Amino acid sequence: MKGFTGLTKRNIQIYFKDIHSVIFSLLTSIIVFVLYLLFLKGTFVEAIEGSMQGLEAFIDSADVNMFVNGVLLVGILGSATVTIPYNCLTTIVKDRERKVDYDILATPVKRWQIILSYLTAAVISSFMMTSLLLTVGLLIISALGNMHLTILSILGAYGVLFLGCLSSSALFMTIVLFFKSSSAAGAFFGILSAAAGFVIGAYIPISQFSSKIQTLCNLLPASQICALLRNMLLNGVLNEMNNSIGGVDNGAFVDAIRQSMTFNASLFEKSLPVNTMCIYVGIFTLISLLAMIFFYTRVYKKN
Repeated sequence: MKGFTGLTKRNIQIYFKDIHSVIFSLLTSIIVFVLYLLFLKGTFVEAIEGSMQGLEAFIDSADVNMFVNGVLLVGILGSATVTIPYNCLTTIVKDRERKVDYDILATPVKRWQIILSYLTAAVISSFMMTSLLLTVGLLIISALGNMHLTILSILGAYGVLFLGCLSSSALFMTIVLFFKSSSAAGAFFGILSAAAGFVIGAYIPISQFSSKIQTLCNLLPASQICALLRNMLLNGVLNEMNNSIGGVDNGAFVDAIRQSMTFNASLFEKSLPVNTMCIYVGIFTLISLLAMIFFYTRVYKKN
């Protein structure tokens, strides 16, 4: 296992030593943050205030702002679980372009250990980065107000991040195997960065799209990871607003917010509960891992 450990460490170091690569892997998250400062926050606040007509006396505006801040954090984290794993995995393309893979395949390290080292490095690197973003985000938000988070919900958010990094790494591992040049991988990253914010609902809630588009977006694990993060990070403040209302609307306001902000992914016009979303992402990850193994043995030379 020394060969596997060494390759994994090497792949992690390649990502973190390239500062430009680290910054570009956070490009979509940065865009989400900038758009939030420019107009997204006002748009989300107006949408929520429009849903609470007649309930203004019951709901604290501070809770509304904290909820929207949480929406921003989820958008940043969700986009990071997409772009960071992909950027980490471009090491495979660079190794292939520079013929480094020939040297690696010539070593006594088994083929499954080689492919697993790339995957493991991407998962570890992306989880470290997204965990850092979550930690910093929670510290900043806690300084602004109360998100009414519990220890379990915070730990659950870290668990969802790990699942998101694993699922994205497994999916993109299959894709990058077919790129033969860094320029091709870079071009795909540009498309991915542009589309990620829409697919995960960072710019516009997925519920605003047609049912077919919602299904298409939610087929990808990243969208369901975002829905799980909303359940982990936003339920506390949403429940606080519901308690403030005191049952006057029979829970209609909270139900409307959950639906409009996509707390539950919708597939073929059917809303998926939290447990089902976790199972779906797990199965998708397993299928991606099997596809990754299948294509790797055919794309790369045998020892």
